[in-house]
Amino acid sequence: MGPVKRVLLGSAAGVFAVAGAQAADLELKAKPVEYVKVCSLYGAGFWYVPGTDTCIKIGAFVKLQTQYNLASGGPFMQGVGRNGGGDNGGRRDRTDTSEFTFNQRNAVSFDMRTQTEYGTLRSYFDAFFQTTGSDNAPTQLGSITLGNTRGFIQFVGFTAGRMRSFFDMYFQGAYGFGSGSFGNDTSPNGIVGAAYTWQFGGGVSASLSLEDNGQGNSGRGRSTVNLSQASLGIASNTFDNKGQEFFDPVFNLRLDQAWGYVGVSAALHDASGGYYQPGLNGVASLSEGNGHPGDKFGWAATAAFLVSSPFGLQGDTVAGQAVWSKGAAGYATVTWGPTALFTSAMKVGLGWMDEAVFTSGSNVELTTVWSFNAMYEHRWNPQWRTSIYGGMLGVEYDGAAKSMICATTVTGGKVTFTGFGSSFTPTNCDPNWGLSQVGTRTMWNPVPDLDVGLDLGWTHLNTAFAGTAVLGQNGAKPAGTYTVSDRDALSAVFRIQRNFLY
Repeated sequence: MGPVKRVLLGSAAGVFAVAGAQAADLELKAKPVEYVKVCSLYGAGFWYVPGTDTCIKIGAFVKLQTQYNLASGGPFMQGVGRNGGGDNGGRRDRTDTSEFTFNQRNAVSFDMRTQTEYGTLRSYFDAFFQTTGSDNAPTQLGSITLGNTRGFIQFVGFTAGRMRSFFDMYFQGAYGFGSGSFGNDTSPNGIVGAAYTWQFGGGVSASLSLEDNGQGNSGRGRSTVNLSQASLGIASNTFDNKGQEFFDPVFNLRLDQAWGYVGVSAALHDASGGYYQPGLNGVASLSEGNGHPGDKFGWAATAAFLVSSPFGLQGDTVAGQAVWSKGAAGYATVTWGPTALFTSAMKVGLGWMDEAVFTSGSNVELTTVWSFNAMYEHRWNPQWRTSIYGGMLGVEYDGAAKSMICATTVTGGKVTFTGFGSSFTPTNCDPNWGLSQVGTRTMWNPVPDLDVGLDLGWTHLNTAFAGTAVLGQNGAKPAGTYTVSDRDALSAVFRIQRNFLY
């Protein structure tokens, strides 16, 4: 029995020895579990990407907006939009106009930051999917868009990519849904450029940037019109710009404090025209053989402020911005091209938005465009707040430009309405015009990160033209004699939006 017992014990010992060795091997081979760590360097929502020293924040929002008599640039107006797109909703009739439209937008953002020996390296990118209803009946669906509003890199004072323009300081769209025409802040869509910012301490900073000069990337736009090529039209685009050769230089100086901010900005903008009309110098086509006007640069300047908790009212805000431009209309407004605001009673208000005009043999005449907007927001309690906002826009042509528009460039001294098949003989030919608006928005936040808001607005178009226009049929608008005078429009917006770290 003894020897047998020893063998059994020895076998058992061997089994336990092997099991112990395997357990030891497993402990040595097991990898430590990596947990996501909170990154507290840059505020809420950031976390370290495992295995790196980079912090990232992922944000998103979902929005549905229903609009009455309102497009992105303001109330429905017949005419050509900023890039040549027509707006038949401005006819204001039963079959061409869908009074209610919608805007559904979903977006996601990625904010990545890394500490380096030179400072913070930051990159930011967002993407959105948007479905927009059309005001042009019977089409209810206007467009489905995939795009992005930001995509930039920031490092040691430099910012490069798709960003908010350094010309802009105050965005009235944060306090009123329907206030798009009375400024052209690039917050909604961004602009392509590169900038450097100096920090002087005490909240004082200055920035110099080069930004998109053209129309292609939600830039400031180009709208110089060759009046020898075609008369000003309501349903046509007659822009004739010199090709984009350089970016717009922009300078900004501002003071940021706990109470808010104040700042000024200035920009230069190439408003040079293309070539003179065909037939000049014996050249039959539009080409360099006809010659061209001299280069002309426009400019824009602005001042803005925002004050938090004014008059000792905690949570309230008051702000405003004024822009003056000459030959750089895209800094003062998003409105472009011709504008006609109809009503059903054979009445119409008229205006043309061009940053410069010229005709064969003339110089480029720059247009003065100015805008102003302001708001006051009162917070009733943590869940409710109401803002009152307003704005004004003015378009002024000099004497030479008025002569081109009213006499030199049109046969018989008539302003042609392309698309109406007729012409307009005003009793007072004056292309100067303007817009003004007042509105109010109330926002409800039943829970954090959920916005429910209603915006009501009134817009007034003031035209210096007066008289009557014998117009041909345009869509369902009948042919006949129209009274040309000031017009008014009412609009409303309802929005519900969920935000998360965006």
